[in-house]
Amino acid sequence: MIRKFILVSFTVGSCLLFLFQLVALQLFKSDYTERSLSNAIQERPVYSTRGLIFDRNGTLWVANKPVYDLMVVPENLLAFDTISLTSNLNISKEELEQKIKEAKSFSYKLPSVVLRQLNMEEVAQLQEKMWKFPGFYFQKKSARDYKLTAGANVLGYTSETNRYEIKTKTDYELGEMIGRQGIEKNYEQELRGKKGVQLFQKDRFNRIIGSFEEGTFDKAPEKAENITLTLDAALQVYGESLMKNKRGGIVAIEPQTGEVLALVTAPNYDPNELVGRTRSKNFKELVNDTLAKPLFDRSLQSEISPGSPFKILNGLIGLQENAINSETSFTCNQGHYYAKGAFMKCHCGIGTQSDLIKGIYNSCNTYFAKTFMRIIESQPSPSEGVDLWKTHLEKFGLGNYLGYDLPTGKKGFIPSSNYYNRWYPKGSWGASTIISNAIGQGEILTTPIQMANFTAIIANRGYYKKPHFRKTQSKEESDLLYPKNTTLIEKQHFETVIEGMHQVVERGTARIAKIDGIEVCGKTGTVENFIRLNGEKTQLTDHSIFIAFAPKEDPKIALAVFIENGYWGGRWAAPIASLMIEKYLNGNVKRNWLEERMLQGSLEAEYEKPLLGKPFTINE
Repeated sequence: MIRKFILVSFTVGSCLLFLFQLVALQLFKSDYTERSLSNAIQERPVYSTRGLIFDRNGTLWVANKPVYDLMVVPENLLAFDTISLTSNLNISKEELEQKIKEAKSFSYKLPSVVLRQLNMEEVAQLQEKMWKFPGFYFQKKSARDYKLTAGANVLGYTSETNRYEIKTKTDYELGEMIGRQGIEKNYEQELRGKKGVQLFQKDRFNRIIGSFEEGTFDKAPEKAENITLTLDAALQVYGESLMKNKRGGIVAIEPQTGEVLALVTAPNYDPNELVGRTRSKNFKELVNDTLAKPLFDRSLQSEISPGSPFKILNGLIGLQENAINSETSFTCNQGHYYAKGAFMKCHCGIGTQSDLIKGIYNSCNTYFAKTFMRIIESQPSPSEGVDLWKTHLEKFGLGNYLGYDLPTGKKGFIPSSNYYNRWYPKGSWGASTIISNAIGQGEILTTPIQMANFTAIIANRGYYKKPHFRKTQSKEESDLLYPKNTTLIEKQHFETVIEGMHQVVERGTARIAKIDGIEVCGKTGTVENFIRLNGEKTQLTDHSIFIAFAPKEDPKIALAVFIENGYWGGRWAAPIASLMIEKYLNGNVKRNWLEERMLQGSLEAEYEKPLLGKPFTINE
């Protein structure tokens, strides 16, 4: 009886043990289930087509075209005709073998890329022969198709994720396209969409035998968002044509909204160069061009002295702090040593009397040097004067990032009293020591987009909205995302300097920028340009700068133009700016003689001088 009880107990216990283990495997040990499924099912991602990009007027700028990656799953490989495959792919046998070796070292079960971004014609030649090459298949995805050859610096580019990236970006597949730089990077999540998945059934020999459960468990990709830019494609293309054979940048902003209308850097490149199988080769060539620097966005990253356009800001600060008023007049002395080694020349005639408006349109160094000294000396100490001055300038968006929706940029620099206290210990400095700041030289550094932004502030009589590149759907959304940033300058003071800027174009240093029927307000700048050459500080040809907005009342466009080695402001920057204004406001340009001169003009010889060891001629 006891033996019978033991036998029954053993039998029941064994059954319960097996049953418990079976339940545990099925319900709790998911890793075994996953291993089983991975052996029987192969997952293949289905990529969402990347979102389209349009300009502000609905012009399609960036589309997509289908491309295919040739993939391999090492565990599915069988003997195949390597000569046939390599001849169709136009690669060597050694290259193919190396790719297969790398795939095996990565994973026997997971797919790896053999050859990227084949076009439809290349795939068509192989498609009907793929049965001869077990383990290989085509993975469809899309690549960017740029309808315009302009705006590469704004748009950025896409490329495949690598094995290092997917360790941290776990929601990306190896070789999946990801945005790099510009709009493509900043709006990656919107433009990417969400990928889906296809499941394929494998037999006991790991061969694909068809769709798993007739696609019941497949997941379709989620559609990506399209993006509308604030940029005007026609204006961008026109700006890039004007900058051919020149180096520099153009930034145009719609003052009331902060929408960037054009962001030109020169030299630039065709964005289609960074698409397809030659992308790596082309990118390397662009990176290695350390002279022209086509990947360096001069509109966002060039930190330059603003030159004479900065006089406008000193004039506004002087008015606000009662250092001057609109009637204040100074006598020009043509040249003066304000401090040891600080000689400032002025081009006005000796004895010329200038008020603020005349000082602006004649770009009188004497007027703004004396204004600057009054600002600094209006406070109990130079330190307090400089910090008050800096506070005003920070309200114009200077000395820090503007916060626009592109990932590149520079802060620029506005010196504080602490900066000068480090350079001049024991308070051995004053307004005259730093007098170069009066005319936008000295220690001040700005970027072209910052200059365009403070021009928009002047056009708006005291406020700006953060510059941005993605167009909002409504005024309410714009006001919510981009509230007004106001300066410390009272509105009435802007009218005086705006009249001075209008006279710059009507009778001053930028008469070439006049446009029939449009009241243009501007300010030229000629900025000294030094580099260190063979260990010595060497002066090169000056930079040409111009800021402007138009029309004078109810402005629609504000812009800054910066031309490296462009001699003086009225020679290159002012004509280019005025053509951009005419093109945007009128839709066409009537001053064909000026347009032709700018389109055909070249500064390439100027850029070769340092390479040839030639002497430099300043303002020739």
